Amino acid sequence: MEILDKLKILADSAKYDASCSSSGSNRKNTNNGIGNGSKAGICHSWGADGRCISLLKILLSNCCIYDCKYCINRCTNTVKRATFTPQEVADLTINFYERNYIEGLFLSSAIVKSPDYTMELLVKTVSILRNEYQFNGYIHCKSIPGCSEELIDKLGAMVDRLSINIELPSNDSLKLLAPQKEKTGILNPMKYVATNIKQNKLEKSKYKPSFVPAGQTTQLIIGATPESDLKILKLSEGLYSKLSLKRVYYSAYISVNEDKNLPTLEAPPLLRENRLYQADWLLRYYGFKADELLDETHPNFHCILDPKCDWALRNIDKFPVEINQADYFSLLRIPGIGVISAKKIIRARRDFSLDFEALKKLGVVLKRAKYFITCKGKYFSKAYHFEPNFIETNLTYQERNSLPLPQFKQLSIFDSLPPTKEDKIKCLTGSL
Repeated sequence: MEILDKLKILADSAKYDASCSSSGSNRKNTNNGIGNGSKAGICHSWGADGRCISLLKILLSNCCIYDCKYCINRCTNTVKRATFTPQEVADLTINFYERNYIEGLFLSSAIVKSPDYTMELLVKTVSILRNEYQFNGYIHCKSIPGCSEELIDKLGAMVDRLSINIELPSNDSLKLLAPQKEKTGILNPMKYVATNIKQNKLEKSKYKPSFVPAGQTTQLIIGATPESDLKILKLSEGLYSKLSLKRVYYSAYISVNEDKNLPTLEAPPLLRENRLYQADWLLRYYGFKADELLDETHPNFHCILDPKCDWALRNIDKFPVEINQADYFSLLRIPGIGVISAKKIIRARRDFSLDFEALKKLGVVLKRAKYFITCKGKYFSKAYHFEPNFIETNLTYQERNSLPLPQFKQLSIFDSLPPTKEDKIKCLTGSL
């Protein structure tokens, strides 16, 4: 098979993997090398400013021995199969880099023959790039669940980021849809990588290569199994706190196979995916806990309101907050105020008291924040009053219509809506 035909097949097969962010690397070029993986030299796969990725994102092979029900590359599917040699992947990467098409590589693979055999191919590919071509650009590689720790050590010393995909949020779901995979086969390598990253930082030396300097990530498929948002969020919270993961990526389930154990969905649950990303920001940067955002009586996110607005309405006794007196962490809990806005508010009020106009100039999203704050002891307007039903109705109306609000009126129950462009921007910047 021609190499371009392989590229078409294996690039297409890689499109379902969302966890290919390129941030966090600090790998510099050498005298005789090419490429630069430092922060200034890499174009993020999905940066905070919305830039598109410039990584070559491919599978080494889509010839899989596993029969995961949700996967397009499952062994029982009739699809075009292809496998690159390590040399072919290395040559493609260098060729594309020298043409300025890419600035790095995202390399994953189906399980060929065995986890160790597949991992050896990945190690050989990266070794050719690093040692023969002296390529110092960004490389994100998948570690194969069930492979040996020795191979993880070899790959981790050469790549910038590793990821091991959990895929399904519970052991029961794993047994149902991916019976050949084991929970311990996924979590134990993740723990091993986390321990090695921590140890490497403690023993940092110019004579010892960095081990996965950009950290490790994972991916969860959303909607293929019945777990609630609460269960998924608590899993992510545990991964961040216990394994120090850089990111958990959420991928809305796309129906590519027919199976009695798979749900029948008209469209991928993109809104749910977006809500989980927003909640993920609240866990990592806003000081929220999963049990605060959701509980057993409220296990799933609101179909219209973002997680912070939903939390605020269920904890209305904590509001309104006086903007000129609240501390930094209290400011972060106000809907419409993000990390950047909160820092600006803290700095600005050293010089003068803030009013609503000043907040608007600082970038605060007043269409949400105005319901939960006072400025100089005053509420936003006499036309607005601090009452939960009033606030919720106004917020849901605004989110659905994105039009100027007329007068207060009772609205009916709404249908689920796909995420808006503003939703996606909020998800990326964390300004919730």
